Amino acid sequence: MLSARLQSVEQVFKQELESAIRKAKKYADRNRKISPDFKPGDKVWLASKYTKTTRTTKKLLEMLLGPFEVLKKISSHAYHLKLSQQWKSFPPVLHVSLLEPVKKSNIPNKHQLAQPPVLVEEQEEWEVAQVLDSKLNRGELGYLVEWKGFRKDPERSTWKPASSLTSSPDLFKDLHTLYPDKPGPNTSRV
Repeated sequence: MLSARLQSVEQVFKQELESAIRKAKKYADRNRKISPDFKPGDKVWLASKYTKTTRTTKKLLEMLLGPFEVLKKISSHAYHLKLSQQWKSFPPVLHVSLLEPVKKSNIPNKHQLAQPPVLVEEQEEWEVAQVLDSKLNRGELGYLVEWKGFRKDPERSTWKPASSLTSSPDLFKDLHTLYPDKPGPNTSRV
């Protein structure tokens, strides 16, 4: 009698457990995405949410970096990417949740502009093409810099503190020779 009762209780527990597992799977699968299947040679974007950079704020960082080429599929959720020298400190094998496929544009003759490089753990320094302007911001001297490879593109020019710009001192002298009234290294910081 007791044995039969225990077996029926065990049977009920198994049924309830299976029911709970089915319900949990049903609700979990509602928001689950099927992971994309990339093939070697495909181009992908890398989400920048976990990258360490020298930028002062993550808000100004590009949301997607790259594009990068897929070299091989490691597992259903990991891919090995071909990373440039700039990204040598970054792991080449990445989880699929950090990758997005590069979509082909149906606009004829549209080319993806190269993104300006992000300094990842100070691995690379970009060359200054021209110094366009200078200003004092909260007592700190800053320069509007045009980068080599992005000339004549005002959206790619950026303000940088003078302390972070150590290369090309002649370009800074040229700016102050042409515009002596612009703030410079000898300007008092009041």
